[in-house]
Amino acid sequence: MFWVLFLAVACAAVVTACARLCLAATAAADFGSAAEATATQRALALPEAAFLTGGPARVADLTLLSMHRHRRLLLAHTGWATVVDPVGRDDLERSVIRAIGSGGQARTAAVRTATAAAGAVRGVADRLVAAGLAVPDATRTSLNTAVRTVRGATLLVLALGAVSLLMPDQEQSVRLHIVAWFALPLVLSPGCLVVARMEVGSYTRWASPTGLRLLGALAPRPVGGHDGADAEFLTAVALHGAHAVADPALRAALTSTGSGHETSV
Repeated sequence: MFWVLFLAVACAAVVTACARLCLAATAAADFGSAAEATATQRALALPEAAFLTGGPARVADLTLLSMHRHRRLLLAHTGWATVVDPVGRDDLERSVIRAIGSGGQARTAAVRTATAAAGAVRGVADRLVAAGLAVPDATRTSLNTAVRTVRGATLLVLALGAVSLLMPDQEQSVRLHIVAWFALPLVLSPGCLVVARMEVGSYTRWASPTGLRLLGALAPRPVGGHDGADAEFLTAVALHGAHAVADPALRAALTSTGSGHETSV
C-alpha cells in the first residue's frame, strides 16, 4: 500500500501548485482590470515598443543598432563596440557610452548586458507600467514561477505513478486502481494550466493587453528616402529584434561573442 502514500504526496503537490497558480492569476487579473481603466492610449516611442515586445534586452539592441546606423557607434563583427561620437542624444545612448567606458571600446555582449540593466531602461519600464501598457515584473515573475511549479508537480505525479505501477507483487486490480487514482491529479494540473493560459496568459509577456493593442498599430511601413528607411529598419528591430536585421555582417556584429580586438575609430 505504499502507493497510497505516493498518491497523497502527488495530490498535495498538485493542489499546492494549483493554489499558487490561482493566487498569481487572481493578482494578474486584478492588475489587468486596473490597467484597462488607467491605460494611456497614445503612440509608442520605439524604445517603448522594444520593451513591450522583448524587454530590456530588446531596448539595448535597438539602442546599439540605432547608434550604429547613425554612425555614433561602430559594431564590429568580431564582437567589439567602439564609440564614434561620445555625446549621447538621450539617456539610453548615454547608458551605452557609460557601459563602454572611458577606453571607448568594449565587448558588445557586455555592453548589451550593462545597457539592459541600466537605469534608463528601468525608467522606460516604469513609465510603461504606470501607463498600464506593461506588466509589472512581480506579476509576470509570479505567474511564470507558478506555471513552472504546476508543470513540476505534473512531472512528480507521473514519476510517482510510474514507481507505484512498477512496485513488485502488484495485482492487476491494484494496478487499475493506481491508474485511476493518479489520473485525478493528472487531470487537475493540466486543466489548471489551460484555464490560467486562457484567462491571464497575456500577463506572462512584457506587454499588457492594452500595450499589445498599441503594438499592433506599429507595424513597419515603407517610407521613402533615407530617413524613412532608417525608421522602417528601427521599427522592425523594435518589434522583432535581431531577427529583423537582414545584413548578416551587422547581425553578427550585434550578437557576436568573439574575442578579436578592434582598433578604436
